[in-house]
Amino acid sequence: MSPRTRTVTAFLFPGQGSQEVGMGADLFESSPYFRSLIEMASDLTKADLKKACLRGPERVLIRPNLLQPLLTCLCLGYHRALAEAGVRADVYLGHSLGEITSLAAAGILSEEDAVKVAARRGGLMEEVASRVDGGMVAALFVPLHRVIELLQELRAPDRIVLANDNAPEQVVVSGDRDMLERFVTAVHGEPLGKCKNIRVAGPWHSPYMNEVRAVFEHWVKEIPFHAPAVPLVFNALCREETDPERIRALVTWQLVRPVYWRESMDRLKQMGVNTLLEVGPGRVLAGLARVNGFRKGVQVYTVNNLRGVQLAAEGVGEH
Repeated sequence: MSPRTRTVTAFLFPGQGSQEVGMGADLFESSPYFRSLIEMASDLTKADLKKACLRGPERVLIRPNLLQPLLTCLCLGYHRALAEAGVRADVYLGHSLGEITSLAAAGILSEEDAVKVAARRGGLMEEVASRVDGGMVAALFVPLHRVIELLQELRAPDRIVLANDNAPEQVVVSGDRDMLERFVTAVHGEPLGKCKNIRVAGPWHSPYMNEVRAVFEHWVKEIPFHAPAVPLVFNALCREETDPERIRALVTWQLVRPVYWRESMDRLKQMGVNTLLEVGPGRVLAGLARVNGFRKGVQVYTVNNLRGVQLAAEGVGEH
């Protein structure tokens, strides 16, 4: 990157599927702020989230009622560490659940309210997961138009749908297990088609979420929303939104709408973003940034521990 080029930084917050047992160990040791969020989230969920986070097992950690507030706390913890190191975002973008973290980072929600929203959202999604044997599958090396055709051929739009358009030839579908198995068989019939199970507990972003969406919509009316202090690109729009009431509606409709990640990343390019920080566990979004065209001249950092915070601070500070 040329020394004269202005650094335009985007923070990316991951969602469910990026978790791993043991994540955030350094925050538990060093951050009173993070520990206070975890204590609040544990009270909300009536669970020992520290134990679930550090010891698992995976089958416990994956449950949305625990994982969603936990991931939100973790991402906010590393976000606070970046701010203390002098690294700040020009724009935010969160993947699915990560959008809840973005709401707090951008000043739309208080950090405490973001954790409350994540806990309520996760609890409602847990109710669906307990009733529906469902999940999500990524189709690899199959273009979006062909995935849509395969879904249409299954003739079950109430049972399996497009959930994420993540990148060229990386599309995620969501539905019940029977339909997912039929979809996998169809994808394997494509010339290069492969599938990968996503580590989630239910059929997120699908019609199965409709019954809890209405409950969530009613509940979230009591949460104060504000205009963003920093731009935030929304998954469903692939652009920014500033009206608090429209943002409130987007938060609830996101339960049943696809995540248009590829187009949202295109929006970041239009905004001149040349530095990306994935803030939270894993490195899924860093990989998606590269396949979505953020290559030469673009710095991509994974901030999934405090060492990552230090490296990002040193790297961004050099530009």
